[in-house]
Amino acid sequence: MVIPVLVGLAALLVWGLLAGAAQVRCVDAARAGARAAARSETPAEVLRVARAAAPEGAEVSVGRTGDLVRVRVTVPLPRFPVELTAQADALDESTLETVEGGGGP
Repeated sequence: MVIPVLVGLAALLVWGLLAGAAQVRCVDAARAGARAAARSETPAEVLRVARAAAPEGAEVSVGRTGDLVRVRVTVPLPRFPVELTAQADALDESTLETVEGGGGP
């Protein structure tokens, strides 16, 4: 009776570790994609960078709102019983030149 409970507990712990590691990879992938987008890389390069760092089967989306670039990485439900999602935002570096270089003596 104790052995099946221990096996189930061990499996649950392993699943939790895998889910935690996948979430960390999602966060890293979103940050890497946002950094690439902030450097004004091409959209294809941003997706390549984010997908390279993301867990297998993750969905990557890139959006822009004004000067803010947003990268979202999601691992859909079939892989884990919960949806893992991470999002990173970055300010486009080309807009910083305009702000820093504006109107001073």
